[in-house]
Amino acid sequence: MIDEHHLRAYNVKVVNYNRDIEAFHLVKRIIEKITGAESMYQSPTDMGVNRASSGIVNDRLIIEASHQEVIRRYFRCAVEYTMGLVDKDTLSRAIEIMNKTGAKVEDRKVVMPAREAARNAEKEGKGNAGIFCGASIELHDGTIITGKNSPLMHASSSLILNATKYLAELPDNMFLLPESIIDSVTHLKRDILYGKMASLDLDETLIILGISALSNPAAQMALEKLKYIRDCEVHLTHIPTPGDEAGLRKLKVNLTCDPEYSSKSLFIT
Repeated sequence: MIDEHHLRAYNVKVVNYNRDIEAFHLVKRIIEKITGAESMYQSPTDMGVNRASSGIVNDRLIIEASHQEVIRRYFRCAVEYTMGLVDKDTLSRAIEIMNKTGAKVEDRKVVMPAREAARNAEKEGKGNAGIFCGASIELHDGTIITGKNSPLMHASSSLILNATKYLAELPDNMFLLPESIIDSVTHLKRDILYGKMASLDLDETLIILGISALSNPAAQMALEKLKYIRDCEVHLTHIPTPGDEAGLRKLKVNLTCDPEYSSKSLFIT
């Protein structure tokens, strides 16, 4: 079944191509009148799609970008299969494309650091309720920053705080969020709303960081660095919770994740 998004995209393509057909003969005559020679375009398709290659000025960058896109789409397909949104044939086609192009998940720079962070969390006895999650981000200068989950916050929350501290040149062991606010939010989630997960997701963490910035200069410095996270590559070893996904979407990062749930329960409360 075609969803509304794909249907709109299809309609846009049809409308644009129909306009190409209507305008083609006029454009062809104008070109021939100006140049005094036969037009280089022999069809509407030739005038549109077939000219895309002329915009490629660095083939190496295009190849690498395409290679990374194949990997990102594989991860997306694997997650959708785990969530029951696509069938096994769809996942098999994604794996086949990976094999044909020689792409490996390890080619995405943020994948292995995220998985290593999850393993370190388990070795160090961290994590939360027997779940060990890792996250990794590649900043624009190529630096890889990682984060892991704990009873206090999700791996995504830890990751973004660590990244902002690095960008603001703040000590890694500096606390940006007031303990009083964290305790208050935890009390609300666990004791009043009877939530099963009291740790802070990324959306909640960003709100608390914004509140902290009013009285904490270090938090203000970290807050200002959030804008430099936009368009960075991020990988999680788990499917993000709704709060993590909302926060990462607001930060406008390029996200992939392993097809694993971050909780033994399929219902996050």
